[in-house]
Amino acid sequence: ILANATHAGLALRTAIGMAAEELEAPAGEELANVANQLAVGVSMEDALDEMAKRLPSRELVVLVTTLVLSNRAGGQVVSALRNLTETLEERKETRREVRTQLSQVSMTSYAVPVLGIGSLFLMNGVKDGALERMTGSPLGQGAVIIAFALYAVGFILIRRLSRIDV
Repeated sequence: ILANATHAGLALRTAIGMAAEELEAPAGEELANVANQLAVGVSMEDALDEMAKRLPSRELVVLVTTLVLSNRAGGQVVSALRNLTETLEERKETRREVRTQLSQVSMTSYAVPVLGIGSLFLMNGVKDGALERMTGSPLGQGAVIIAFALYAVGFILIRRLSRIDV
């Protein structure tokens, strides 16, 4: 909305006010706060910086920095906003692709302990009393405890290694 408004020839202050009216909450409310601050004489940089402090987001920091630099230098706000829009859309798409790729790893982290514990009960189902004989001795109890601990470690390691912050 900001890019289209500035491309149409509106000043950045006017474009922010227009975007505040057209966007739904919470973005519209935040831009309305910025527009109100601009209306009472607060500088563009201060109003946008205050919004960035209220809403900690990498994308918002990039937007605020772009707007402040364009406002200071009198640069091409339209092309900067369009480039920023494309970059943010690409970032959102990349984030979605990474989540899709990691969904199999996530399911594996759940499948490993389920298969291990399931095989334990399967053995008991095939041979009645196998689980009781195994856990009847201290050595068997230790083996089962170690197996459960290893399943937990495997689950945690798979989850931790597959976590990617984008």
